[in-house]
Amino acid sequence: MVEAVVKVGGSLTEYPQALKKLCKTLSRLSHRHRLLIVPGGGPLADAVRALDRKFSLPPQTAHRMAVLAMDQFGLLLHSFIPASHTVSRLEEVEILLGRCGLPIFLPSRFTAASRLLRASWDVTSDSIAAFLALRLKADKLLLLKDVDGIFTQDPKKGGGKLIPQLTVGELQVRRRWSCVDAELPRLLAEGKLTCFVVNGRKPERMRRILEGRSVLCSEIVPD
Repeated sequence: MVEAVVKVGGSLTEYPQALKKLCKTLSRLSHRHRLLIVPGGGPLADAVRALDRKFSLPPQTAHRMAVLAMDQFGLLLHSFIPASHTVSRLEEVEILLGRCGLPIFLPSRFTAASRLLRASWDVTSDSIAAFLALRLKADKLLLLKDVDGIFTQDPKKGGGKLIPQLTVGELQVRRRWSCVDAELPRLLAEGKLTCFVVNGRKPERMRRILEGRSVLCSEIVPD
């Protein structure tokens, strides 16, 4: 069984040294915790967004291109995470974890075959990670971002306060300016899955969550 699905946000590419430190921490933690890494899209997905704005791409095309961006970021993470392995099927995840390996999931083949997620910009790597966590019956979902969590207002406008814990229903109200995608609340509600939004630039916080200890982050709990 997967202990935690950990999505590494593409926004962390803006902090190269912090990202490399995070990757080394993930490798060490995989010796004590059964983890699955899901890559974000980051600047590669942003390039797809720019093309979509310019050409008004069909939703299926834009979605597939954005998920391929996740694959590419996953390959980058693989180059930074010692002893990691890239996989594209759920069966491979279980096999690797049985051998105490650390899988990085490249989702493009899986999402194209499953057709269970909408082709929409509402469905990004956050929701794909949540979907995988539900399918694999993971205990926890960790979304690693470049911010401390979810705030009372758009942090880009300043002045907001971190919300240490909120329900899925409360997240639905705040999703317009939160750092997670619009589809995530539905998936969390469907699976009664606990999700942590945590700063990936502070790997120690991720470690404390995996150990069941309190930490500065936002915990999203079922209603």
